[in-house]
Amino acid sequence: MNENTMMKMLEVAVKAGDQKRAEDLVALDIHETSIFTDMMLIMDAPTNRQVLAIAQEIMDQMKEAGFEVHQHEGRDTGEWIVLDFGELTVHVFKQEIRDFYGLEQLWRAQGQEIDISDWIIEEEF
Repeated sequence: MNENTMMKMLEVAVKAGDQKRAEDLVALDIHETSIFTDMMLIMDAPTNRQVLAIAQEIMDQMKEAGFEVHQHEGRDTGEWIVLDFGELTVHVFKQEIRDFYGLEQLWRAQGQEIDISDWIIEEEF
């Protein structure tokens, strides 16, 4: 898969998560150190219900864009859902589960953060 297609995949996932009010989205390029994926997208939400809604929205929008999920785990509890799109792995956490595992700290040391700020809509209160 070429880089433009991978970035489009990431953009679709980021926008879908953002539309469902996912929080603290972090994208990492880990292609040099990972044998199972090239990019990782990590986000969280305060409730199990919202975690499930975010994951479903990502799967729906990715499918509409032509990207099929290969595997998914965690949809039974809604605390940590992993969506495997091949070159992109998406982690949707319940907030306290994300804090406990610190997944992005582990992978941030192994990869490089990708700027996704253009794809996130800033909310005004």
